Amino acid sequence: MLKLNYTDVGLYMERTMTNPELLIAQRVLLAMRLGRSLHIEPGRASFLLPADIPQLKVLEMALHQKCGSAVTLIAVDEGFVEVGISGSWIAEDKDAHEGMFLTVMSDRNEFLIYKLWRMSEARISSLA
Repeated sequence: MLKLNYTDVGLYMERTMTNPELLIAQRVLLAMRLGRSLHIEPGRASFLLPADIPQLKVLEMALHQKCGSAVTLIAVDEGFVEVGISGSWIAEDKDAHEGMFLTVMSDRNEFLIYKLWRMSEARISSLA
């Protein structure tokens, strides 16, 4: 499973072996114990990758073979490609900009997406 955490300082992605239903149930229990609201809905999330990042073509071929419409790659401009994924959005309320997005796909595709995201983050960090 890929877990995308959208925060006020940006996106943090992690790959975990946790069952998404179990993670959602834990979040519901935590919200109930804290007396906080929780909004969960199916949806889509997206993030950008540099268009010239190594192995992007490998991801494109892997997605074409296995994912159908669960994952999309769309060229935004010369420099970036948008990765769109289907999954579940978890946040405090319906209109929240901060929250967690969970998605499950094949191990290979999760690994490739996570690896490319990490590579793009390393590139951005080295430029700063």
